[in-house]
Amino acid sequence: RIFTPKLSEAYNQPFIVENRVGGAAGNVGAEFVARSAPDGQTWMVTFDSHILNHAFAANLPYKDSDLLNVMLVGRTPQTIAAHPDRPYKTFKEVVDDAKKRPGKVNFGVLGGSQALVLATLIKKENDVDLNLIPYKGGGPLVQDLLGGVTDIGISSLTSFSPHIRTNKIRAIAVTGEQRTPALPDTPTLIEQGIKAFPSYSWWGVYAPVGVPQPIVERMHAAITKAVRSPDVTQKFIEQFNMEILTSSGADFAAYQKSEQDRWFKVIKENDIKGD
Repeated sequence: RIFTPKLSEAYNQPFIVENRVGGAAGNVGAEFVARSAPDGQTWMVTFDSHILNHAFAANLPYKDSDLLNVMLVGRTPQTIAAHPDRPYKTFKEVVDDAKKRPGKVNFGVLGGSQALVLATLIKKENDVDLNLIPYKGGGPLVQDLLGGVTDIGISSLTSFSPHIRTNKIRAIAVTGEQRTPALPDTPTLIEQGIKAFPSYSWWGVYAPVGVPQPIVERMHAAITKAVRSPDVTQKFIEQFNMEILTSSGADFAAYQKSEQDRWFKVIKENDIKGD
């Protein structure tokens, strides 16, 4: 919704944003786009959990190969935060406490998400018994963390930022390869000696397979120009703490494959369920 007005100007025609709800991690929207005519009239903007759908549900009515990677718009690291009444200043302190009190530290995660897979990996690789509590939505997860129902939680920096700024929760780790400018004093998991993979929330654009390449290239150029315009970039940074990427379709496809190879293996080895 932020950049589509720019597309309307570039194409001199209206762009309609249609939310396709009713399916976990965007399955309904993905199926709709996969089955749409490859005429350049239908595009999908979705987020990181989309690429895990087939690991959690074997019988989805579409295949990854039905969707064309157009571009990776941007990303932001996930953030692990603690309720302010808890003593944790770093995630390493959480791990140390959980090793003394196995199963007693509650860790809120979004079900069927990359965060759930990352948290499971952290438990296994660091030999720590954290009590993972899966939530069906980000809103309830945040509310329970604010209310102290869970000790810690993990979500996108986007959803946590307002509450970190008002000291209602405390950031104790970020999941990227480097610290984020939005939280310069919060160390990464890697810095804290935690064994894990770098993990990001990201937003990508897809189209039905078969859209002619000139149409794809025009859309890629239009979106790139839109998101890199100063007013849109400022909104993305303010609202999502987004690092703008505008990658090529080939780079996006390669990134998706590497992420799926990494996370599917964790899901299979640990028998993680999407629900």
